[in-house]
Amino acid sequence: MSQQGDRPATTDDWWGRLYDESARDTGPAEAPDDTIDDRFDSAADTLGAEGAADATTRAGYGQAVDAIGVDDEDDAGDEEDDVDVDVAAAAGSGPVSRPLAWWEARGAYPVIQAPAPALASPPTIVDTPPAVPPPPPPRPQAPTPAPSPVAPAPLTPRPRAPWEPPPAAFDPSDARPLPGAVDPAPPRVTTPAPAPAPDPRTAAPEAPTPPAPEPAPAAPLTYVGDGPPTYDAEPTALPATEAEALGQLVADTVLDGARYGTYTLRAASMRGDSARYRGEPRRDALLTARFGAGPSALVLVAVATGARATEGAHLSAADACRWIGGAVGRSHSRLGEDIRAGRRGDLKSGLHRLTDRTYGKLRARAAELGREPEDYTASLRCLLLSADPDCRTRVFFGVGGGGLFRLRDGAWQDLEPLLPEPADIRGEPVLGFGSARSEASAEQTPEGDRLTMDLEITKPPGPVVEDPVPPPPEPFRFRASVARPGDTLLLTSVGLAEPLRGEPALGDELAARWASAEPPGLAEYLSDVRLRVKGYADDRTAVGVWEA
Repeated sequence: MSQQGDRPATTDDWWGRLYDESARDTGPAEAPDDTIDDRFDSAADTLGAEGAADATTRAGYGQAVDAIGVDDEDDAGDEEDDVDVDVAAAAGSGPVSRPLAWWEARGAYPVIQAPAPALASPPTIVDTPPAVPPPPPPRPQAPTPAPSPVAPAPLTPRPRAPWEPPPAAFDPSDARPLPGAVDPAPPRVTTPAPAPAPDPRTAAPEAPTPPAPEPAPAAPLTYVGDGPPTYDAEPTALPATEAEALGQLVADTVLDGARYGTYTLRAASMRGDSARYRGEPRRDALLTARFGAGPSALVLVAVATGARATEGAHLSAADACRWIGGAVGRSHSRLGEDIRAGRRGDLKSGLHRLTDRTYGKLRARAAELGREPEDYTASLRCLLLSADPDCRTRVFFGVGGGGLFRLRDGAWQDLEPLLPEPADIRGEPVLGFGSARSEASAEQTPEGDRLTMDLEITKPPGPVVEDPVPPPPEPFRFRASVARPGDTLLLTSVGLAEPLRGEPALGDELAARWASAEPPGLAEYLSDVRLRVKGYADDRTAVGVWEA
């Protein structure tokens, strides 16, 4: 294209001239003047016949330009905008008009902006329609492929070329979308679609529901009966002592155990609640000893309780356990043979003699201390157990109060040997004291001869007895029994025997705890035998034997 605006014959000829290497460069324009008509003609020739205008139209357009007095210089800025506006006005108001080229259409080409990144989850959009008149029906267009879900871009005018007439006021209805652009959709209210049901074939397996927490185990019972005991459950005060008598101190609690043959042994002795509160020593004494070795060994368990409300009661109980233990130890070989052979008569007589010797020593000890025999004494209860697995004979003997129980098939049995009532003790009446022959014996001899004279031989008067006759000593107790598998033998002092007989709930609770064939451990056994009962606060000593 030359600056003079020479029109080529045809478009193809112009294309060849433009890219013909043999053609010379046009160089600067030779014409001294470069008018708007020349520029218009050059642009029209370049873009084709569609944009060509006839001479009349160009003449009218040139007259309008000459009428407003615009020179040919290419002014910039506001002056050029003003000229274009005036030219458009003159062209629109003149009597001669020409068809507008396709680039002269009113409006502007829409500019499509880059779509914003899609959100993870589309929010609910509630649009309010603008208060504008409804747009005219859309122009018929060729079918286009389905638009992609891109948000409509705002329409903005593009820069205008120098040869284009100024557009009228921008009207969105005149904008023609480019191919592939999306027409603005009417405002609508959108709501998120419900989530589809998961496919059980492809859905991930659900995590297993954690099991419900198990209820916390109930706190173990510490007492039975209608209410809690009066005293505290734990020791409060220690017994008083002197520097020279430290060997006479006894511990608050003693615990021991063993296993021989077919049985398991558990033994515990503890201060009562009242003694713990007042700071008194434990009156119960416990001795566990084994004599010999192997199957011929003999196990002795001795439980003694000192007299209540007497000084040094714990010392007399300890002496009784120590002396009976020495006597059994010296005769353990013979005693073991009698137990394995089942000689109950020999056992009863022999153990009776050993018990009498022990109480004889206690009376001698009371005399040494200058005390009465009844003040320095103790009740004594013992068990003899053979270590031979083939021997299930269990021997009990002793003197004084306490308890001997057996738990068999979930029920308690009281094995305490019964003492005969005084009225049941009968014998031959003493001559002269209530016999049927007392009156006749004064007058005749046993052969029937009557006395004929009274020699009046005087007899010395008997001793005057002013103090009441002391009660007879408690009888000796003995029992030998054969244990069965699953039995539990329980030997107790008075402090546990009385609540077992007086409070059935205590026996039921111990039976439930010891229902298992496995014997309890030492700590568990101690917790069981210290189960308290209101109204019973004496020392407790218990020896349990669990048969396998």
